[in-house]
Amino acid sequence: MQVEDEYYNDPEFLELLEEYEQAEQTGMPVFMDAEDLADIAGYYQSAGRPDDAQKAIEKALEQDPESETALIYKVHEALDAEVPDVQLAQDYLDRIYNKDLPEYVYCQAEIFIVQDKPDEADKYLRKCLADVPPDEYQDYVLDVANIYSDYGLNELAMQWMMRARHDNSEDFQELMARTLFGLGKYDDCERIFTDLIDKNPFQKRYWNALASTQFMKEEYDASIASSEYAIAIDPDDPEGLVSKANGLYRLGNYKEALKYFERYSKQVPDDEFGLLHQGTCLVNLDRRDEAIERLKEAEAIAPDDSPYLADIYQELGFAYSEAGMLDLALEYIDKTKDLDCDHIDMLVIRGHILLSNNRRAEAEQMFKKAIYMSDSAPDTLLRIIISMFDNGYAETAYATFKRFFEITEEGYDKGYSYMALCCWELDKTDEFMVYLKLACEKNPQEAQLVLASLFPEGLKVDDYYNYMKEDLKK
Repeated sequence: MQVEDEYYNDPEFLELLEEYEQAEQTGMPVFMDAEDLADIAGYYQSAGRPDDAQKAIEKALEQDPESETALIYKVHEALDAEVPDVQLAQDYLDRIYNKDLPEYVYCQAEIFIVQDKPDEADKYLRKCLADVPPDEYQDYVLDVANIYSDYGLNELAMQWMMRARHDNSEDFQELMARTLFGLGKYDDCERIFTDLIDKNPFQKRYWNALASTQFMKEEYDASIASSEYAIAIDPDDPEGLVSKANGLYRLGNYKEALKYFERYSKQVPDDEFGLLHQGTCLVNLDRRDEAIERLKEAEAIAPDDSPYLADIYQELGFAYSEAGMLDLALEYIDKTKDLDCDHIDMLVIRGHILLSNNRRAEAEQMFKKAIYMSDSAPDTLLRIIISMFDNGYAETAYATFKRFFEITEEGYDKGYSYMALCCWELDKTDEFMVYLKLACEKNPQEAQLVLASLFPEGLKVDDYYNYMKEDLKK
């Protein structure tokens, strides 16, 4: 397996690695200094070989218990654990003699951040900045910005980027783009990654970042095209594969999305995300039994703190409901009660499942509770109306939509596509055209997602209205 870090692909390091591995295979003593052994441990960690990494780092500390590189490695190991061990990280850091070492300063700041003390971290880093030599100033400032970016503290990252001397180096531009992405400034981010690709068109990392930016802008066709360049550079690149799968899924192309989620899972078999989305694709393709099988696989490998557990339970609830197994479906929705998720949304989903199983009175109780708890939030009301429509109550949905659009504030742009679909099903052609036009003008992404099945594949949303206007004349 090739690791992305340029140092790990350097011929000198690869020669060192080969020497180490030959010694390990033959049982010969390893004659290397602790710094080299720590670098080898870092390589193994990056390559997904934690046992080999642990073996190498222990050899490094046996050789030199005061090795700065080895101790820094152990600090990060403690902080990156599933449950960060801050005290262990601090203990290893305290063993470093040179407290002015930049890596020491960065690790101390990271310990503050992991303790949820970003202000303390920033105060410490600004204090240390006063002692940084002028020729190291730029590196220090950018390293700090990088740390904040890695931890999702993007406003602090941008503050430190502003301290730096702006230049056209790829490292600076990439860090600026990542920071802008974290701040939600996707247009500026896209511009920078496009420039970086012009300079280095064979860097898959840039193509994947551009794809992610376009995805966040809901430009799914463009996102897919960018991910295809990353896949062309490396056909087994997990990030490129999942990026294309996500774009295809958002466009409703579940058959193709399934293929790419499957390819992703082959590369990252222990990630429940890929299996979850295989399951959702299969649900949308009406392959319910296969969907349940994949979703159960996702449930089996998902850790207790997985951010995808609620989605897995929700999809299993839908699948078992469609299979006529209402009690099991509700059991899975109940499993979300102790999770950190949108519990109001789960009430709506519970109501939807009850409604689809002809338990209308109970469904109405769930919907009323969701409306009360959300203080009649428009998104909650919209999900309930869509549930009514999906469960065959088109007339009720139509009447409720009418009232819904009267009470939503100006600027709320969701729901018009669903109303158009509702009118289409009820043969209210004139109203269908009115809401189709509104949908395409106000929320083209929703229009594509909801109404694409009414139009030829590949037709742009901008052309939906005129196409239907001409089609209805025939």
